[in-house]
Amino acid sequence: MSVPSGVRPGLPLESVKPRNPLSRARIERIADRTVSAFGLVFGLQTLPTALGQLKDLHEPWGVVWMIAVFGGLALTVILAVVQRGVKIAMGVLSVVYLAAILTWPLIADDPAAFQTDKPWVWFLCSVFTAFAAVAYPLWLAIAYTFLVPIAYGVVRALPAGGGVGFELAALDTIYAIILGGVILAIIAMMRQASSAVDTAQSQALARYANAVRQHATEVERVQVDAIVHDSVLTTLLSAASARTIEQKELAAAMAADAIGHLHAAEAATPEDQTAVGLDRLTERLVTAANAFSSPFAVDVHDVEVHTLPVNVAEAVYSATVQAMVNSMQHAGGPEVQRSVSIRGGSPAATVEVVVRDDGRGFTESEVPAERLGLRISIRDRLAKVGGRASIESEPGAGTTVTILWPSGDQNALGGTSAATALHDPLAPAVATEAAE
Repeated sequence: MSVPSGVRPGLPLESVKPRNPLSRARIERIADRTVSAFGLVFGLQTLPTALGQLKDLHEPWGVVWMIAVFGGLALTVILAVVQRGVKIAMGVLSVVYLAAILTWPLIADDPAAFQTDKPWVWFLCSVFTAFAAVAYPLWLAIAYTFLVPIAYGVVRALPAGGGVGFELAALDTIYAIILGGVILAIIAMMRQASSAVDTAQSQALARYANAVRQHATEVERVQVDAIVHDSVLTTLLSAASARTIEQKELAAAMAADAIGHLHAAEAATPEDQTAVGLDRLTERLVTAANAFSSPFAVDVHDVEVHTLPVNVAEAVYSATVQAMVNSMQHAGGPEVQRSVSIRGGSPAATVEVVVRDDGRGFTESEVPAERLGLRISIRDRLAKVGGRASIESEPGAGTTVTILWPSGDQNALGGTSAATALHDPLAPAVATEAAE
């Protein structure tokens, strides 16, 4: 490994714990897992009662309904943990539970046994109204919250359900409706609050993007105004006062020079386009890599003879550091192997930087929209200077971030004037937010 000279290891950076913002997706995950766990606990408490009443039910339907209901509760917990199909399972089980209540008069073999002991389905009423609140749209969940207790109350008043009479059946029904309504209200309010937060975050992102565009436009306007004032105005004054041939020739030369300045201002970005050596950029990246509490293994190749515009160097540096910060925050602790490879003049591009770790990884489609690290701090930042970033990651298989410049993909090239976002005074605050 060839390490540029002048590199000094920095002090370890403090580990910054990412925030866990309130969002609709996060609330849905919490609701799935909490309600499924709640259902399993109540199911385990109800199981002894159900087994005791099994002898009073027609065979094999009593066993069939027990397997369907209690097996479904256990399956829901598993699906909630892996976050796959949990709402579908809750919706289907809610229908199965309602069918168990409606068919109870048909499977009750000894109705007299239920005059003192309530049918076991009663003890799971609040569980499945909670399932419906999570799985169904609000209007359908409200209908279910009323329908299931009423159906149970009717069955309870029938001889097959114990024949307890209208008063006791009505009390059970009202109790179930109140409890189910409270659960439904809590879930609905949490969803409404999280949706409001998502909307506010989207609006904040839109305002930031608009502020970046306005800043870029303002920088360009100031630059052009300065040229007009210093070159064009001086040329016009000189031409107005020209009397001799020499003065007119001087005014013509000044006009040509001013036109050249205007053309250059139109074609260039507001940032400094001075070329910088790739070896200088590499020194900065190696210093940053060594500054983390778990340093990155650095591999450097062919960086001595290549140059790139200074705004491109800043974009590549910022995107690479952001990738390393993301690895430190999300991949795991010191046991994770991390590396950064810097290559000049690769077959893919003039500059190729690869940040790799073997940490916990992630599914990119599940990254919340409010986290800007991948989109703003890496991809968009490179696209604005004609670069490209590819991110490969799987849960448990680590993450690889590849940064290329130039992109080689015309669709990835952003407008040149948008590159001013790299030096926007708002960028440091947003970059800090993006790292989370």
